[in-house]
Amino acid sequence: MRLRAIFTNSSGILFSRITGLFRDVFMASALGASVWSDMFFVAFKLPNLFRRIFAEGAFTQAFMPAFIASRHKGVFATTVLLRFLLFLVALSLLVTFFPEPVTKLTAWGWDETRITQTAPLTAVNFWYLDLIFLVTFAATLLQYKEHFATTAFGTALLNIAMIGTLWLFMRHDPATVALALSFGVLLGGVLQVALHLYMLHRFKLDRLLRLGWKYRKKKKIDDEIKRFYRLFFPGIVGNAAPQLSSFIDTLLATFLTAGSVSYLFYANRIFQLPLALIAVATSVALFPSIAKALKAGRENEAYDALKRAFWLLMFLLGLATLGGIIFAEPIIWLLFERGNFTHAQTLQTASVLQMYMIGLIPYGLAKLFSLFLYAAHRHTDAAKVSVVSLVVTVTLSLFLMKSMQAAGLALAGSFGGWALFLYTVYHVGFDKLLSILKHRYTLLFFIVMPLAALLFAYINTFLLAFIR
Repeated sequence: MRLRAIFTNSSGILFSRITGLFRDVFMASALGASVWSDMFFVAFKLPNLFRRIFAEGAFTQAFMPAFIASRHKGVFATTVLLRFLLFLVALSLLVTFFPEPVTKLTAWGWDETRITQTAPLTAVNFWYLDLIFLVTFAATLLQYKEHFATTAFGTALLNIAMIGTLWLFMRHDPATVALALSFGVLLGGVLQVALHLYMLHRFKLDRLLRLGWKYRKKKKIDDEIKRFYRLFFPGIVGNAAPQLSSFIDTLLATFLTAGSVSYLFYANRIFQLPLALIAVATSVALFPSIAKALKAGRENEAYDALKRAFWLLMFLLGLATLGGIIFAEPIIWLLFERGNFTHAQTLQTASVLQMYMIGLIPYGLAKLFSLFLYAAHRHTDAAKVSVVSLVVTVTLSLFLMKSMQAAGLALAGSFGGWALFLYTVYHVGFDKLLSILKHRYTLLFFIVMPLAALLFAYINTFLLAFIR
């Protein structure tokens, strides 16, 4: 298992998440959990949805195996870059000219006045998708060289740009703050692109792209491009479950009381910290080596990496789950309860966070097991898994939101995470999971977790006494 790569990713993600938490603290202080914070989060949600499904998710998982297999890597990479970039620029122009109907797609429960107010924010934020695609493309090439630090640490540039914007404009009216934040998002994207272009030059990958551009008409790569698309389109569906689930949560939350979109956003930010720091960092670090091992026929080597990573994730995600559920109120109080963010909003956000944390372990392990589907070019199976998980999530959301409000939406997402994990394991092979569980670590896990829960609960009583 590539511990150095995992540590590099985790360190970068930790730095990014810390700056992200500072950003959210500033944002909560400036906007609270209000109508204007809801509007910014809705406007930012759409490019984030496309980014996670289309750019970071499906693209990387389809491009990496296809790039490894390509005989003319420069021509292949350049061709894919040009086609995607032209499509995204055209899509962004469409959203710029018609932002209101696009905004309506993400906020069905809002009236026309709020849609009109949010539309300019949508138009500005959507251009972040174009910038982050360039970042993702460059990051995938750097991952091929097994360089992860730039992308892991570079994400913090978005947060730094938004913090700077908030610092400059937080004393203005909420409408100005929300618009300034949107331009801060674009500034962060530009900084990320610049950093990745510099690193491409350092690794001499810009030369690969220049040669690809030079010989793009002389080398026949039609079969390679078709192979890439055969992986990419099922990959979109395969990456859709957690992202569409979050998107649908936001959409359904617009039918609930004001602030519900913000409760989900702030709680999800905390939930994403251990998920990204532990599970995403591990999967990103392992994916290139697993893809190369499976292509070379070294299946045992790939599954040995799975076994070691599984227990690393189980213990770390298990402790994070207990901590998130037990310390939910103190965490939200410490991070957000100041300025326009009230104690009542802390309690609402804490209940949402507890429901999200129930799904931390399955979502993390699903990322690990799905590596084998994508590395083995089984993107269609991954797509089937995603659809089943999404159906479970949406069905339960419609039932639970009536009685539990925003917390019900979060709980439905967690149940969808369990469906995602179990069905992913079904396709990879339950025998693989059973062979992993036949280990002394299983007994150790069921000893450590109850003891940790008792310790956390004891500490929490003192924290709650201090807060209240």
